[in-house]
Amino acid sequence: MITRDQSALLAPVERDLRLDLFRGIGLWMIFLDHIPHDVVAWLTLRNYGFSDAAEFFVFISGYLVGWIYGPIIAGGWFLAALKRLWRRAAEMYVAHIMLFLLFTAQIARTARRFDNPMYEHEFNVFNFLSHPDELIGQAILLKYKPVNLDVLPLYITLVFAAPFIVWCLVRRPNLTLAASVVLYVLSRWFDWNVASYPPGSHWYFNPFCWQLMFVFAAWCGIGQIGKIATWVWSKAAMTLAAAWLVFALLIVMTWHVPALEALIPKWMIKAIYPIDKTDLDMLRFTHFLALAIWVTHFISRKWRLLHGPWLRPVILCGQHSLPIFCLGVFLSFSAHWILTQYTKGVWEQLAVSAAGIVIMIGAAWLLGRTERVPNLFVKVTEVEDPEPEVEGAPATAATPASR
Repeated sequence: MITRDQSALLAPVERDLRLDLFRGIGLWMIFLDHIPHDVVAWLTLRNYGFSDAAEFFVFISGYLVGWIYGPIIAGGWFLAALKRLWRRAAEMYVAHIMLFLLFTAQIARTARRFDNPMYEHEFNVFNFLSHPDELIGQAILLKYKPVNLDVLPLYITLVFAAPFIVWCLVRRPNLTLAASVVLYVLSRWFDWNVASYPPGSHWYFNPFCWQLMFVFAAWCGIGQIGKIATWVWSKAAMTLAAAWLVFALLIVMTWHVPALEALIPKWMIKAIYPIDKTDLDMLRFTHFLALAIWVTHFISRKWRLLHGPWLRPVILCGQHSLPIFCLGVFLSFSAHWILTQYTKGVWEQLAVSAAGIVIMIGAAWLLGRTERVPNLFVKVTEVEDPEPEVEGAPATAATPASR
């Protein structure tokens, strides 16, 4: 018999605004990175290290799953957690399909309006416009994806598997993490990935590899990171993390300044390249961890600026990550065609980048305001059929049973 702890469902969860902050920063970085040749994109992480916003999102998602649903599953409410997480996965799936249809329509209309087929080829929608009947089915199966829509299928897969991952982590945390590492190694060794469309292609974000980031984050979220906190934030570990961040910065600078590449030994170049994003290269994984060590060292949960007005816009975006991500995809393409069709001047790049972020902030503010509006509902009850009255007995009223 399963013993359920009712307090696991009722215990309040304190919101960690740091997660909303960095999720919002990640949304802004994704928007800017999706605008080709945008000068403002030089502010994003990918220009100064191996990792980028993708690691932000996968880690934060995994951490939240472990932090919120770990106690619930530990309290015996696995089905309740499964119901909520699968509902979230279904929401993301519907959002992905709607985003796919609207984004494809936006690209097709732009290509026709400006008589420029470049957009169709650049964003991988040419085949869809030629064979929509076939590719709609492939899109529903998450096999066909235009450019910039690769990350949502990964999230859908990870959230769908999340109840079982957390169930294992609650019972055998270290063994589950070790199994995740083994799956990562085997998938890279045997080139495991999910088939995509057209035939012969695969998912851009390999879920067999990226699950390692998600599982590790959930492992931290259920409280395991606290057991090694002394070691993680020790002086030796932080020195090593700082050295790794500096090394990553120097390597990335060679991508932007070719003259610096001559300073890198050839044996090192062979050892570190290619830095694979699809299979979550260890250089990316460890770079993110090194960055996270230093960020959490300086920014605590009680950091005063988290509750001030200056960071409120980006936190608002992070609190509504799914709709703001979808909006950012549309805005990045809109900024792209504006710069392509009219001018690519620096001031124009600054203007479209700033306008996109302002629109994202405005949308997040509206979503936040709508959450404060009370939900109107009618409580539906079932009324039991009255018992046949016995002669001489007083009539009794039926008792409504709430659904």
